[in-house]
Amino acid sequence: MAASGFADLEIGLYRRDAESFTVELRYTRPDDAADIRLSTDRPALASFDTAALQDLQQDPEAYGKALSAMVFAEPAVLAAFAEARAATAAQESVLRLRLFLDPAAPELQSLRWETLRDPKDGAPLLMGERLFFSRFLSSSDWGPVRLRPQSELKALVVVANPANLTERFRLAAVDVPGELARARAGLGEAITITELASQGAARASLNAIIDTLRDGYDILYIVGHGTITPKGKPVLFLEDDEGQAAPTDGVDIVTRIGELRERPRLIVLASCESAGAGAPTSADGDPLSALGPRLARAGIPAVLAMQGKVAMTTIERFMPVFFRELRKDGQVDRAVAVARGAVRDAADHWMPVLYMRLRNGQIWYVPSFSGDANLEKWPALIGNIADGLCTPILGPQLSEGLIGGQDQIASALAEKYHFPMSPEQRDELPQVAQFLSVNQDAQMPRRELSAYMREEILRRYGSQLGGLRPDAPLEEVFAAAGKLRREQNPADPYQVLAKLPFKIYVTAGTDNLLVEALRAAGKSPKVEICRWNERLMRFPSVLDDPNYTPSPEQPLIFFLFGLTKVPDSLVLTEDDYFDYLIGVTRNKKWIPPVVSDAIADSGMLFLGFRMEEWSFRVLFRSVISPEGRQRRSRYANIAGQILPEEGLFLDPERARRYLETYSRGSEISVYWGSVDDFMQELNREWEKAAPAPVAAADENPFF
Repeated sequence: MAASGFADLEIGLYRRDAESFTVELRYTRPDDAADIRLSTDRPALASFDTAALQDLQQDPEAYGKALSAMVFAEPAVLAAFAEARAATAAQESVLRLRLFLDPAAPELQSLRWETLRDPKDGAPLLMGERLFFSRFLSSSDWGPVRLRPQSELKALVVVANPANLTERFRLAAVDVPGELARARAGLGEAITITELASQGAARASLNAIIDTLRDGYDILYIVGHGTITPKGKPVLFLEDDEGQAAPTDGVDIVTRIGELRERPRLIVLASCESAGAGAPTSADGDPLSALGPRLARAGIPAVLAMQGKVAMTTIERFMPVFFRELRKDGQVDRAVAVARGAVRDAADHWMPVLYMRLRNGQIWYVPSFSGDANLEKWPALIGNIADGLCTPILGPQLSEGLIGGQDQIASALAEKYHFPMSPEQRDELPQVAQFLSVNQDAQMPRRELSAYMREEILRRYGSQLGGLRPDAPLEEVFAAAGKLRREQNPADPYQVLAKLPFKIYVTAGTDNLLVEALRAAGKSPKVEICRWNERLMRFPSVLDDPNYTPSPEQPLIFFLFGLTKVPDSLVLTEDDYFDYLIGVTRNKKWIPPVVSDAIADSGMLFLGFRMEEWSFRVLFRSVISPEGRQRRSRYANIAGQILPEEGLFLDPERARRYLETYSRGSEISVYWGSVDDFMQELNREWEKAAPAPVAAADENPFF
C-alpha cells in the first residue's frame, strides 16, 4: 500500500564531555506538525570509539554494526527509535531520519554514518524506500526556499576533464561523453539541461559556471576530481580558459555561488572528498571544511557530496539511479536511499552523503489542488465568475516577477541600513520597516520601498523599456513593465484577471498593475483605499457617487493596505499593521459595505499569498468576518492559491486545514503552485467553458 505521508525523526548528538555525547530524539507524526520529544528521566548518552571504528574501515558492514551499537547503546535510545519506527509503520508512512551533529564535535562528522545498520537485525538501514536519511547542518542563511514546478526545472551539468590532468596531477581522465550521456539519461527530457564540458565550446571553469547559474538553475551537477589538501583546504579540479587544470579553492566556489541572487536548490558533487576524507579528523583539518558541508552551511538547501575517494564505477552506477528516482517525485533523500541500495555491493556505497535542510525533501512540486489534481469544482468556479458571484482577493506576490518577493526587499533594506536584529528577522519587511521608522523617521521606509521597487524594475527590464523617461515616476515604470509582461505572456495574471467579469477586486498589493491591465482591456476601473488613518480622510471617495455601482465594465479595486502613490496610505511597519488591525476591528466602516458584502456573499479567490506573511494574517483577521460564514458556505467552490514555500506548508492538506481555520470554517480548495500556474489553468478553463457575458446591473432585476 502506498505511504500516506512522512514522519520526521531527528537524532541530535551534543557534546557532554570529552568522552560522551547527549542523545536527543524528536519525532513528528505525518498528521501533526508538533514535535514529540522521545526522552527519558535522565539524559541519554552515547560514546564513540573512533580507534575501533578506524580498525573496521575496510569492512563497511562491520563498521556499520559497530557504529549502530554505539548510537543505540542505551536501552532508552533504542526503545525510542523502535517506537518511532513502529508508530510510522502503523500509519503506513515513511520515516525521514535527520542527523544533527554538534558543530563543537567535528570528529563526529568524519564518521561513516551512511553505513548504519538496523540495530534489531543488522540489515542495511539506509537503503530502500521506508526510511530516508540525511545530515542536517545549521546555516546562516534564513531565507525561504522557493520551489518551481517540475515542468520548469533547469539543470546545469558540468564535466571537468582538463587536458593536463594525468600528466601534471596523475589523476585519471574523466569520461566526458559517458558522464554527459548518463546525466542526460538520468535527468530525462522533462528537465532542461545545459552542459559545460571539457569537450564543448564553453570551458568547465568557475567563471563559466557562475555566469551560467545567473540564468536561474535548480540543479547543479559537477563531475570532476576533487581532494582535500594536507592543510584541510578543499580543491576541485576545474579548467582555465585554455582547457588546462585549474585547481579551484572550495572557499572561492562557495563564495561565488553564495553571491548569486538565485542559487540552485540541489548541488551534486561527483568528486572525491567533497564531503570530507571519511576518516577521523587530523590536527590539520575539519570535516566541515570540505566543499559539500561548506555549501550546505552557506544555505544551499540540498547538497550531495562524496566522503572519501569514491570509485568512478560507483559514480557511474549511483548517479543515473539517483537522477531517475529524483525525477519521479522530487524527493532528494528518497532518491539517495534508492541509489545507495543500487550500489550496496560496492565497498564505497556509503560515500555519497546528503546534507539537507529541506523539511519535506522536495526540490520541485506538481501544481495541483489539495486532494484533487484537476479540481472537480472548476465548473462551479467558472460559473460563479460568469455570474458575478466571485471576488478575487489578491496578494502582494502577484508583482513578485517584477520586483521580487517581500523577503528580498526586506533583506536588501536590512543590508543597506545594517539591520541589527536577529538573522531570521532580516527578511520580514514589517520588522525591517519598523527599524527604519524608528532609526530614521516614519517616511523613510516608504521612501526606500518606492526607490527599491523602481530600481529593481529598471534593473530587470530597463533595456526593454526604451520609451521610458529616465526620471519617470514609479507608477509609469510599473505601467511600462506591466504592459511588457502582458505582451510577452498571454496568461499574465493581471491580464487574465482584467478580462474576467469581476465587479470588485480586493488587493493587498500597492501598485497600479491591475489598474493598467483593466484599462488595457477596455474597462474603466475605480480605485478606493482603506481609510485606516486620519491623514487619509481628506481624499474623496468614488463610493460617495450615488450613481456608481461596481460592474464588470467599471470594476472597483479596493486597496486594503494602501497605494505607493499615496505614501501615507501604506500599511508597512509593525506599528502600521497593529494600528490597522485595531482600527478596522473597531470601525467596521473602514471596509466599505459594498466590499464586505461581496466578500461575505460570494466565492473568494485568493491569489498570490504566503500564509506566514503579515498581509495574509491581517487580511483574515480584519476583513473575513465570522458574520458572513453562513452566506459564504453557499459557495463551496472557494479556491485558494498559495505559493509553495519549503519548510512551512509544503503539504497541501495541512495548508488547507490551516487556511480553513483562518477563514472561520469556510470550505477552501487550496491550489498548490505559483500564480502563473493557477492563472494558466484558470485561463484555459474559462476559454474552454466560453460562458455568456455577465448581465449588466439592473434596478429591477425581476423584469
